Amino acid sequence: MLDFKNIHIGELIEAKWNEGDITMERACKFFSSTESEIQMMLREKTLDSDRILKWCKLLEYDFFRIYSQHLILYSPPSSNGYIEKAKEDTNLPLFKKNLYTREIIEFLIELVNTGEKTKLEIIKEYKIPKTTLYKWIDKYSNKV
Repeated sequence: MLDFKNIHIGELIEAKWNEGDITMERACKFFSSTESEIQMMLREKTLDSDRILKWCKLLEYDFFRIYSQHLILYSPPSSNGYIEKAKEDTNLPLFKKNLYTREIIEFLIELVNTGEKTKLEIIKEYKIPKTTLYKWIDKYSNKV
């Protein structure tokens, strides 16, 4: 079981890599690195975001969601006053603790309502649990 409190990104990358069929040669070429440099990355508890992003692309897995899950589980909830003030102080996008913002939920519901995608396609493509999608449809359909 994954320990979201103490993330060791190198171990997680290595575990995902071992599940697939990517060769060391391909990884070395992708990173423009030697085999020993790749092995060193896999032993590191932390990596810079650029390297993690490259691993995400190479292994086709979003390692950043592990960190997002850590934030959901271990950071205190923000007060509404803080969120309102933060909107005024930054040009950066603001994220709620929920990985699926209202905009994303509405976008997915719109795909279903317009017939661009079926419910099953959305469940499979975005890896959303069936019950979650149906709850979103019940809750947000009349607002889209």
